[in-house]
Amino acid sequence: MTNEQIQKFIEPTHLAKSSLKIDFKTRNSLTGLFIQTSDYKELKAKNLWRIVTGANIEPWKTSKDLNLARIFNGVEITKLSVI
Repeated sequence: MTNEQIQKFIEPTHLAKSSLKIDFKTRNSLTGLFIQTSDYKELKAKNLWRIVTGANIEPWKTSKDLNLARIFNGVEITKLSVI
């Protein structure tokens, strides 16, 4: 997906608010939460996205620890859907 497609999907209502199912071209689907950090605009311009995955979502909501997030390339994302 392009960064514009991902941005249109997540920014109005899902950014750092709700978990999404994220499907990839070359890896298994996962549940994740797109988060906004100080480097969000820079990463977005490169179609890179900081995502907190699976079991790390609840700890991230309480601690906001960036070590719980991973960066994914938007080109590998094929579909986003609300859980």
